[in-house]
Amino acid sequence: MEKNTEFALKIKSIREKQKMTLEELAKKSNVNLDVLKAMEGGEIIPSLTPLTKMAKALGVRLGTFLDDMPQLGPVVVRGGKPDHVLYFSGRENVTDASNLEFHSLGAGKVDRNIDPFIIDVDSKEENYELSSHEGEEFIYVLNGTIEVEYGKEKYTVESGDSIFYDSVVPHHLHSDGKPAKILAVLYTPF
Repeated sequence: MEKNTEFALKIKSIREKQKMTLEELAKKSNVNLDVLKAMEGGEIIPSLTPLTKMAKALGVRLGTFLDDMPQLGPVVVRGGKPDHVLYFSGRENVTDASNLEFHSLGAGKVDRNIDPFIIDVDSKEENYELSSHEGEEFIYVLNGTIEVEYGKEKYTVESGDSIFYDSVVPHHLHSDGKPAKILAVLYTPF
């Protein structure tokens, strides 16, 4: 797996500016200490649930973790190919695997309230747990098929379809077994 060095440095920098230890962040965010260590080591970026919990514990918005250089004007991404990719696990406590490639379409935009991504969803997950966090998610399937388990329901969402839901309801998104590509717009309050 490719290392997420820039992300790791950003997380560590934000935490250290607030004079918070990894142990304190783990306790305040309720995120597993091993997951935090793996993130700061650049080994993984886990699912959005721990990131959202960390953002809230640190008093920053989710996008703060993903930004490069802040821009005052609009952010333009040509051909759906942003400059950098982040690798996420679809599972909250997994530190050694990634099945999601996040291409940020808003990195650098100052004071944004939403985070748009193109996400490559590589494989179906068999053993997963539902996770929840504050906010909302809008998913539009560009190609392939995804499955979204939302509460007690399962939804099959195909190319050209969309799903919009409250992230506080336990949920999980994965492919149907073949690679898929989605546009995801996330809102996470802080």
